[in-house]
Amino acid sequence: MELSLRERIRAGDPEAFAELFGAHARAVYGHAARLTGDAGTAEDVVSLTFLEAWRLRDRVRPEGDSPAPEGDSLRPWLYGIASNVLRNTRRAARRHSAALARIPGRPVDRDTVPDFADALVGRMEDAERLAAARTALGRLRGAEREVFALCVWSGLSYEAAGEALGVPASTVRSRLSRARQRLRRLAEAELAARGGHRETVRSTQEGNR
Repeated sequence: MELSLRERIRAGDPEAFAELFGAHARAVYGHAARLTGDAGTAEDVVSLTFLEAWRLRDRVRPEGDSPAPEGDSLRPWLYGIASNVLRNTRRAARRHSAALARIPGRPVDRDTVPDFADALVGRMEDAERLAAARTALGRLRGAEREVFALCVWSGLSYEAAGEALGVPASTVRSRLSRARQRLRRLAEAELAARGGHRETVRSTQEGNR
């Protein structure tokens, strides 16, 4: 009898992992890119996610061992690994930034925008709202940002997101509700602040004419 993809992955079949990568690498990349705002970092997250998936292959739910929330899909499992990789990446980035800040005489650039932002925002009809939303998303608590990315952007069910994060579906539901409420407030505040800054700049420019 032919083994299922899950069974082949648990057995360490390289061809099965190639199939897994081909089926889900793009989705993992999109998840990482939306959360990091950086294409290069997202590519690194994809690589680390699949390396970690190979290391943890024996943790794949066995065939027939209670139904998975997304049917036979292994995407929630991969998203769970990617979420851990992203947490580690953010911690490493904070340590790196703190180390650089301690270097004497090094100017601190507080207005750095990710490389991808100009090209992406330039294609959007409402650039200011997009920028405000991205800033607001970055101010959410980590747990809220994760469930928002998994449920809203990646389209996972509460059950699948719960499997990815190792929490009950009810926890995912409550975190997502809080995330949406806070994101709305933060985005509105950020948009208002950007509007005030724009008016200040405009007044200054007119005064200099």
